[in-house]
Amino acid sequence: MSVRVTLVAAARNSEPYDVRFGDDRPLDRAGWHETQLASHSLVPLAAAELRYCSPTLRSHATGDALGFAPMAQPALRDCDMGRWRGLTLAEAALREPAAVEAWLADPRAAPHGGEPLVAFITRVGGWLDTRPTEDIAAIVAVTEPAVVRAALVYALQASPRTYWYVDVQPLSTLTLTGSPGRWTLTLGARP
Repeated sequence: MSVRVTLVAAARNSEPYDVRFGDDRPLDRAGWHETQLASHSLVPLAAAELRYCSPTLRSHATGDALGFAPMAQPALRDCDMGRWRGLTLAEAALREPAAVEAWLADPRAAPHGGEPLVAFITRVGGWLDTRPTEDIAAIVAVTEPAVVRAALVYALQASPRTYWYVDVQPLSTLTLTGSPGRWTLTLGARP
């Protein structure tokens, strides 16, 4: 039996130039507005038997605004960025240019003292592969864009470096259909 898992990238909580590692700020005004505009196509996902979100304020608020009443899942949290938490990539690069370069070049590196990219992708894939397939047809989860990227890389069984070439916009969707270790994907699927 297979299951359909739709990941919805949380609405934004900052301007694109101010995206921060481990950002747990609530939705900003633009994020609320964009959620309202997108709700007509996303609200039908609330019919899913299981509704989850990452444990961030913006993911939970996005899910609530869409009527999902999601349950927080720790495995859907963003990548642990250690001492870079709260910094933008530009700020981290100014403070530790060699460390940022090493992190971007090697998916097994964790110079920030947090979680390596490979471990993050594996964690997200582990969550995906442990979703119930018996008596469950559909699951929806509102997550951080990084989690959507990690799920895509995992489902395609792509090189972890592929992660850096995927851009996930707020409120975009990725639908994965299948069972553990065998996923097909649809980008931007309508419910």
